[in-house]
Amino acid sequence: MTAVRLSAVERELLLSLLELPTAGPLEDDAEPRLWEAQRVYADAARRLGFDVVHHAAPDPAELTDDQVPLAVRRAVADEPGFLAVQPSLVLALGPELPHADTVMFNVHLDTVAGREPVGFDGERFTGRGAIDAKGPAVALLAGVRAALDTAPGLAAGTRVLIQAVSGEEGGAMGVFGTRPLIRRGFHGRLNLFCEPTGMRLLPRSTAAMTACVRVDGDDAIDDRPAAGHNATVLLGHLAQRLAARLPERAEGGQVCVAGLHTGHLHNRVYGTGRLLLNCSYPDSATGRALAGHLEREVAEGLAEFSRAYGTHRDLARTAADAAAITRVEWHKRGLPALAPADDPWAAGLLEHGAGLTVWPADEPAFTCDALWASGLPGAYTAVLGPGDLGRNHAHAAGEFADLSDLEAFAGAVSGILVRFAARHHAATGGTRQ
Repeated sequence: MTAVRLSAVERELLLSLLELPTAGPLEDDAEPRLWEAQRVYADAARRLGFDVVHHAAPDPAELTDDQVPLAVRRAVADEPGFLAVQPSLVLALGPELPHADTVMFNVHLDTVAGREPVGFDGERFTGRGAIDAKGPAVALLAGVRAALDTAPGLAAGTRVLIQAVSGEEGGAMGVFGTRPLIRRGFHGRLNLFCEPTGMRLLPRSTAAMTACVRVDGDDAIDDRPAAGHNATVLLGHLAQRLAARLPERAEGGQVCVAGLHTGHLHNRVYGTGRLLLNCSYPDSATGRALAGHLEREVAEGLAEFSRAYGTHRDLARTAADAAAITRVEWHKRGLPALAPADDPWAAGLLEHGAGLTVWPADEPAFTCDALWASGLPGAYTAVLGPGDLGRNHAHAAGEFADLSDLEAFAGAVSGILVRFAARHHAATGGTRQ
């Protein structure tokens, strides 16, 4: 791979995007400036020959099924304007062609919450979204520019789509950004999702489900703790059991025993509370099995608690009623996962042709919008991007992207596009099929 230098204009474009706050309403109370960010991005893409073929807010009618996370369904129902401020953009280069002649890149312009100082010191960009994923978005355009310089006729026989979406962060899982675009047919023979992978080709994506273990009992005053249900102790017991026993059932995924909340004050027993768990899985069958294990572990944990504390002076009522006041509520469930495809054509193009290294089979994948490309016929999908989610402080203070990493990604994009067009031309003898 040969790196492609970002021009002064492209560097300024990235700084402009970093200055625009684009954390969605599930992340931040401030209204995101996603419309503006996408228009800025579209203006830059037009200079390369791209046209805007879609730029719109999501349709609420598409967000009523069980795959839509509960937080999204509630926000759509309860918050006027929730969807209106979270549009997605599709750019197209080249004539309308079959999927077999199309390359699609997906990149998200929404970010997590938390503003970071924006800057560039000549080697490193800083700011929220620098690596996840405004930096890759700009490097993507630089790669297309370089491909067009190398192969000026590329767009005559190859269609290039760019999805610049919202709704990737905040637990929205792409249901109102990427999912409807894929369903509208904005995908290709090759689909690359631009997320930090250390420039390794990741041909799979886990999906995630979120469970909320709810306790809905009675409060009590601190002078009479036995009179109520102690949700804090009950949920603490369940949290320890789930943390110890559920990960061994994940089989290629991860289990995060996350937030536990009952109350903030010291002078009462809280009878209600919530324990959140987020579980990833590599395929739908494993996800269904893991969900079943979670529900069984909760049931067995409740029975264990009842046996252990049935005669305890302060917890006897909680023990007696544990099963009646506790239930599992699924906030997110049933999403598809992207499994690796056996595709010699893609291996020849990306591994042998572009020189990309494949993500190790024994290293866990992560969850991203690529899961919505699962099952596309005649298509190959992978995740590819510069940097590392942890090393580059994505979702954390101090997020950054090194210029050298962005330029390496731009070089990879250029090489992929040039080789895609050349391989297709050779396979068809230069004629349309």
